[in-house]
Amino acid sequence: MPEIHADNKYIDALLSHDTALLEELYARYSGKIKYMVIQNKGSEADAADLFQEAILDMYKKAKAGFTLTCPIEAFLYLICRNRWMNKLTREKNKNVTFADDEGYSSELKDDSFANAEQILIMQNRKNLIETKLAELGGNCMQLLQYNWAGKKLEEIAGLMKTSYAYIRKKKSDCMGKLIELIKNSPDYKLLIN
Repeated sequence: MPEIHADNKYIDALLSHDTALLEELYARYSGKIKYMVIQNKGSEADAADLFQEAILDMYKKAKAGFTLTCPIEAFLYLICRNRWMNKLTREKNKNVTFADDEGYSSELKDDSFANAEQILIMQNRKNLIETKLAELGGNCMQLLQYNWAGKKLEEIAGLMKTSYAYIRKKKSDCMGKLIELIKNSPDYKLLIN
């Protein structure tokens, strides 16, 4: 059986009406929900309503004996994202593309809450890569970003005003440096499982 996560304190706060912890919950996590909603055809008011509905969902689950086994950030995000997608679908916006640059999966099933911890690990992996990419420095970072954006090496060589052969070798060197930086990070071992 999964271990109860330290963030279960927020579930306990809902049951005990601990205003200090509930204010902390709002302060720490409502911004991410607001960003997600605004990026997907919503307003600040929509985000506030959505966050409140998610808190109410958590309260109902807590009253039924629910305990949190993953970080509350991922748990809240999944509840809100699922509710928001359902709202957009109900409004019959058939051509809605859900902008989600956080790397969260769009598949939400009944066991979504059990997957929340895995999603947070994916986000932490992305953050580690971005941090180490910034440590590489300007040219390597720019080259790899162009490459990951789908640009061909010939095009990158033109953009960076250098030769194709140089870009090809430089890309290999930069990837090697990035991999080394990531593997030498203390966070790496926590995120490889």
